[in-house]
Amino acid sequence: MDQRRRGFLRRWPAAFAAWLLAVLARLLVRTLRVTFLGPPPAVLPHPCIYAFAHGRQVPLLRWPRPRTAVLASLSRDGRLQARVMRRFGFEVLDGSSSRGGARALAGALERLRRGLDLALAVDGPRGPRGVVKPGVAYLASRSGRPVIPMSSACARAWRLGSWDRFTIPRPFSRVVVAVGEPLVVPENVPLEDLEPTRLALERELGRLAILAEDRAESLARRPRRSAKEVGA
Repeated sequence: MDQRRRGFLRRWPAAFAAWLLAVLARLLVRTLRVTFLGPPPAVLPHPCIYAFAHGRQVPLLRWPRPRTAVLASLSRDGRLQARVMRRFGFEVLDGSSSRGGARALAGALERLRRGLDLALAVDGPRGPRGVVKPGVAYLASRSGRPVIPMSSACARAWRLGSWDRFTIPRPFSRVVVAVGEPLVVPENVPLEDLEPTRLALERELGRLAILAEDRAESLARRPRRSAKEVGA
């Protein structure tokens, strides 16, 4: 067996797994009963940087968006995630703050300058959970693009035992996506002066998480569907 055929056979299981996960994720996401809180997509500036915490990504797939790029780590799980995200129409950048960071930052800036939005899990790749890393403030300052804080919560969900307590909504669950006002960072701020921006984003993500969780709990107790909810 030649090297090309061996390489194809090694890649095939990963490609099939990504295809299957993407199909299942699409089916699941379409069943979710979504309530959006905060500014509607039509009034937000673009391109922008969507910022959210790890583990809350699945409901965010229902957020209407133009062309968007995402970062995926170089780990085995990250490679699988990258394949799935491409099937959802995202442009995928390789790298994270721990591996390939400089290349990932350069690629992210290039996509923003091309007019793509950027979606970032800002407390990774290994946590601590909810602690924002400085990379998102750096990107906002160097690109001049606003940061859009986002969070989500589910009335019924499975939660994995990973560090980020990755949340998978149960089919037909009520979910809430909470969006904050755009956070504008002055351009070309020195890296050491970006700490107030990082802390402000961290506080806002915490506030949005509580807001989303409170509304999800309220919706879970509501017997009928709210008129403000957006169906599948």
